[in-house]
Amino acid sequence: MPFSPSPRARSGPRRRSLLAVGSTALALAGCTAGGEDSGDPGDGPSAADRRARARAARDSEELVERYDAVIAARPGLEELLRPLRGEVVRHARAFGGGRKPSSSPSVSSASSSPSAAPVPGNDRDALTVLAAAERDLADRRAKALVAVEGDLARLLASVAGAGAAHVFLLTEGDA
Repeated sequence: MPFSPSPRARSGPRRRSLLAVGSTALALAGCTAGGEDSGDPGDGPSAADRRARARAARDSEELVERYDAVIAARPGLEELLRPLRGEVVRHARAFGGGRKPSSSPSVSSASSSPSAAPVPGNDRDALTVLAAAERDLADRRAKALVAVEGDLARLLASVAGAGAAHVFLLTEGDA
């Protein structure tokens, strides 16, 4: 008699698998908060690369604020969102963000942030809005990586991939 899969069996990757892949991809991409050091001072990052890196850091910091706002408004989602938020904090640091986002969400910073959009009144809609922000940012990063070179392009691609994994987890994963 053939083995029949459990009705609860899910197709596709599991949440832990995607988080592990995203973390590993970032590690392999060589995420560092410092600039590229090729030994030749004239070979440093171009002005376009510095602008792209600064923009990517700001974008990640703004996304951290969105996570904070959702966690503050929907505390029942904190366990699900905490690991994803932590990854976004690491993304901001990898791009050399000037502000170092805290490692834990702060209710006061989330509610006082001018860029934090209002959070929908139910968990599902709050996750949908957060997934849309992740998707938009991943798409913008994927488009931006053609204008930069080397390590920054690899970092943008890796973080865009991690953002796409976050979208999956927020919309179709174990959420």
